[in-house]
Amino acid sequence: MHFMQSLHQAWQRNDSLVCVGLDPEPAKFPSHLRGTPDAVFDFCRAIVDATADLVCAYKPQIAHFAALRAEDALERLIAHIHTAYPGIPVILDAKRGDIGSTAQHYATEAFERYKADAVTLNPYLGRDSIQPFLDRADKGVILLCHTSNPGAADLQDLSVEGTDGRRLPLYQHVARTIANEWNANGNCALVTGATWPEQLAQVRALVGDMPLLVPGIGAQGGDVEAVLRHGRTRNGTGLMISSSRAILYAGTGEDFAQAARRATRDLRGQINRHRG
Repeated sequence: MHFMQSLHQAWQRNDSLVCVGLDPEPAKFPSHLRGTPDAVFDFCRAIVDATADLVCAYKPQIAHFAALRAEDALERLIAHIHTAYPGIPVILDAKRGDIGSTAQHYATEAFERYKADAVTLNPYLGRDSIQPFLDRADKGVILLCHTSNPGAADLQDLSVEGTDGRRLPLYQHVARTIANEWNANGNCALVTGATWPEQLAQVRALVGDMPLLVPGIGAQGGDVEAVLRHGRTRNGTGLMISSSRAILYAGTGEDFAQAARRATRDLRGQINRHRG
């Protein structure tokens, strides 16, 4: 199924805009899992199994797996999500960006090796670096626009003159270019951080109903009400609001998965109170 179809259906079916980030850190695992042979997979699978009816997407972060030599666990985890919960899309958080054959290999990695439904990408090498992903009309192409980290403004807010002579912050040029020129297959989305609500509002105004992946809720301090006020579409959707640590490590005991479920349910409820 097309990524966008899966996402829209998950928004409706689970009444949720919550995207759970799967960022395994074994030092934070419950003690009964630490040191076990398949701890990374077992931990992440338990989180998924406890929350699948409460989310619109999962977002495994590839570096967290690769640093642990756990790429096999990542492959098996995505396969488990697709088999057990086929309506929930998986976003590979990789932030790739390169040119030529390297870009093609990154697309193969994301969509053929890992079987992800979407991937996060860095657009700053230009369209040719993204084209192999754009060509996969059934897959989601989620491009960095205004990120959630404190240093985002260092470059993304710089005033830049575009090809039409207009001076705008760089992130607005990115949003306009992707919405107007790169999205011919309707498979693009943007990353816009919850910690920058005014910039989120500007992006929404520029891109219409294009989905926005919004990190920065929870541990980074983003405000749910501000995100919904500035970022939701007219029908109260349009957002994938990502939370990782606040959900994954909500509990430290053998009931960690149920604690994660409670944290996910609470975040979904908080979001839904502001959806309008």
